[in-house]
Formats: sequence, C-alpha cells, structure tokens
Amino acid sequence: MTKIIGLTGGIGSGKTTVAGYFESMGVPVYYADNAGKKILGLEENKKAIKLVFGESVFDGTEISRKKLASIVFNDKEKLSQLNQIIHPAVRKDFTDWLIRHNQFSLIIKEAAILFESGTYKDCDAVITIVAPLEVRINRVMSRDNINREEVMQRIVNQWPDEKKIALSDFVIENDSISKMQEQVREILKKLQNI
Repeated sequence: MTKIIGLTGGIGSGKTTVAGYFESMGVPVYYADNAGKKILGLEENKKAIKLVFGESVFDGTEISRKKLASIVFNDKEKLSQLNQIIHPAVRKDFTDWLIRHNQFSLIIKEAAILFESGTYKDCDAVITIVAPLEVRINRVMSRDNINREEVMQRIVNQWPDEKKIALSDFVIENDSISKMQEQVREILKKLQNI
C-alpha cells in the first residue's frame, strides 16, 4: 500500500522547492495548492464563489485570485467559506491522483494548509518545512509581487510553525539549498524503512 507523506510549511518556507527535490529523487508529488487553483477555475466552483463573494472578485469571467485573497486573508469566516467550496473538490482530486500512483511505495502530498484542513490525519507521516521569518517574507514579496503587510496577513492566517512542528514526524530547516537537500535525503531513507 502506498504511504502518504504530508509536506507542509508556512507561506514562503520553500514547500515547492523541497517537493521538487523529492520529485527529482523519484517520489511523485501531489501539489494540493496547484490543484486548488485549477479547481477554482471550474464553472461549478465559479458559480459557488459568485454566490458567496459576489461579482467583485471577478475580472470578466475569471476569478481574480488577488481580489479573492484580499478578502479571505482579512476575514476568517470568508476564508472558511472558500475552504468549504474548494476542499471537498481537492480531496476528490487527490484520491483520483493517488489511484493513478498506487504502484509507488510512497508519495508526497504538498499542501500549505495540511493541518488547518485536517487532511494531515490521512497521512502516514508529516514533514514540516521551516525557514526564518524574514527569509519567508522576502521570498513571498518577490515571488507574488506583494508588500510586507500583505505577506504578514497571510502568515497570521496560518498555523504557527511551533504548532505544526508539534504534530510533525520530521522538520526540514530550509535556509540553504545544500542543507535542505541533505535533510531530504536523510528523511527519504527513514521513510523507505517505515
């Protein structure tokens, strides 16, 4: 049976970089955040978003993720409403993906809100990635072309690292590429022996 390894971390911690390194070592990775973006664009979800958030989050016929983010990262109830629309569809998408990858002994499920969504309970082990706060802020500002205040709004809506670490089986400190790669190799050896 395929082992599901959850991979999470706060915004800007380097989840995608770490996941990519696991992939380069032959481990399939499911990117829940990418799936969520794809699912957000489906017609039935656009209709649900329009009902909850109105026309103001649309640019023409497409949802403006930036406009939607500015609402949900300032209103926990709206964030919860968005999650109620997206999470069931992502869960189903993951189940379908897992069936297509059942020949692998282990896979990685990369998700920013693995703990917040409760899906960590479905994992055989969880890896949390951490990085210094200033490093995270600078990564997100340059990646998403947003200001420091917008990054901090997103950070405060996620669980703090300490809370994630307490529920994790492994922690990767992602402040240098070589150190991160060494930690991934060590963790992969341990996971293959579970």
